[in-house]
Amino acid sequence: MKNRGVIVIEGHVQGLANTRALGKANIPVIVVDKSNCIARYSKYCEKYFKCPDYLTDDFADFLIRLHRAENLQGWVLLPSNDHAVHTIARNKDRLSKLFGVITEDLDTIEKIYNKRELLRIAASIGIPIPQTLMPDDTNPYQVNMRYPIIVKGNNGLSFYKRFRQKAVVINTPTELTKVWHERLNGALPEEYFIQEVIPYVNKTVSVTVFAVNGVVHSYWMGVKLREHPAKFGTATCCKSVHDKEMIDLSRKLVNELKFTGVCEIEWLRDSRDNEPKLIEINARTWLWVDLAIKCGVNFPIIIYKFMDKGEITNTFNYDKGKYWLNIYTDIAYSIVRISKGMDSVKNIAKSYRSFYEACWDRNDVLPFFVYGLLTMRFLKNR
Repeated sequence: MKNRGVIVIEGHVQGLANTRALGKANIPVIVVDKSNCIARYSKYCEKYFKCPDYLTDDFADFLIRLHRAENLQGWVLLPSNDHAVHTIARNKDRLSKLFGVITEDLDTIEKIYNKRELLRIAASIGIPIPQTLMPDDTNPYQVNMRYPIIVKGNNGLSFYKRFRQKAVVINTPTELTKVWHERLNGALPEEYFIQEVIPYVNKTVSVTVFAVNGVVHSYWMGVKLREHPAKFGTATCCKSVHDKEMIDLSRKLVNELKFTGVCEIEWLRDSRDNEPKLIEINARTWLWVDLAIKCGVNFPIIIYKFMDKGEITNTFNYDKGKYWLNIYTDIAYSIVRISKGMDSVKNIAKSYRSFYEACWDRNDVLPFFVYGLLTMRFLKNR
């Protein structure tokens, strides 16, 4: 492989979208994943390698060995997994001598994934956030906030690894005490924070940007219409939208971080005061990046051109009102939503009139059928 290509890290739905976008532009793609994945079955995947756990430095060592074995000098690393992002950032000095590394420096990554720090930064520049408590007491049995509340891991990676959950919704003070004695027993103040639960009237909106030194050069927006679990979950159906206020706030935050690369910024508009509230940032491509690509903002290609030749792409127009859904997961969870009275058949049917399917491509059909065979395993693991 003499032409500079891309190593797509994690080959789930977003990895498949990245692989196809790059492959269709005749850019060589290698997929690495710690387990079997659908992107490896794409005709645009030239090679697949199984790798160690993304969270360990063994993963960085693996990339270096792969570089030597396959002669991958200058190939771009394109992660779609938070653990991989953090490991690449920790090892950026040695990896950047061998690869094109779009991932930000560790200092910036820590500001993003340390949610206490991110919320402090946002609040300091006037960006609205949910009401938040950052306790300094290991037993926060008395929380002077309106219930329901949500306890979130300050660093989602380590919190999930320790407690097997990224967040816990609590409805009463009694339930808070019980949770603290059982599910979150031993949690230290620096490991978590507590927020109000914004009323589930509006949906989570993602503003995704490509920026260089904090200046946004391309953006795209979409809203999660359905997800699993039914609240605070992974998207099964989404729609492209536009909200100038959220875009302006995203620009402001990205500029404050002096961020370079692609990141997804999540917002919820609070029905009580009509303000958009910052939820979190993912410093990578995200699950439904394919919808952005289909709408005209091709983030994998934007990243490649920037890393390959320093070319900066400015894209601010895209198709609105386009639907994306994962038919395997969305049908199942739509039935759940209907049974619980959370949605109507008529409303769900609307999104099925015309949509982009998460894994379907008539010129690259195998990943769609493989995903169908592996759906139960994916649902169990994710």
